[in-house]
Amino acid sequence: MTGAPMSPTVVVGFIPNEQGQTALEHGIAEARLRGGRLLVINSAGTDAFADARRAGEEDLTGLRTQLEAAGIEYEIRQPGSQQSPSETLVEVAEEVDAALIVIGLRHRSLVGKLIMGSNAQRILLDAPCPVLAVKAAPASH
Repeated sequence: MTGAPMSPTVVVGFIPNEQGQTALEHGIAEARLRGGRLLVINSAGTDAFADARRAGEEDLTGLRTQLEAAGIEYEIRQPGSQQSPSETLVEVAEEVDAALIVIGLRHRSLVGKLIMGSNAQRILLDAPCPVLAVKAAPASH
C-alpha cells in the first residue's frame, strides 16, 4: 500500500458504566499520546438494557459529546448482539491493525467467572496487539 501511513488506532471497549468510562478516558489519553485515532466499540443498547434502543441512543449522544470535546479523531461502532464483546473487540483490532486495545475491568466472584466466562481474559489472550486493562477508581463517599 502506498501513500502516507495511517495514524495508529486505539480501540476501546465501551459500556455505559464506571469501567467503560474509565476505559474511554484512558483510550483518549493513549490516542493523544500516540498521535492516533480512537475507535470506540459501544456495546450499550445491545442487551444491557430493557429499553435497548432508547438507552443506546441516549448513551451515544453523551459519548459523541465527550469525544468531540476531547478534540481527537474518532469513530464509534455499535456491534450487533450476535457476537460476544471479546470476539468483537479482537476482530475489530485485527481489521484496523490496532496499536492498542483498552478495556475496563471489574471484580467478579469465582461463580460469576464460571457462569459468564471472562471477556477480559479472552481479549488478553486473543488480541493481536497490546491490551491496557484499567480499573475504575473506587467510589468515594
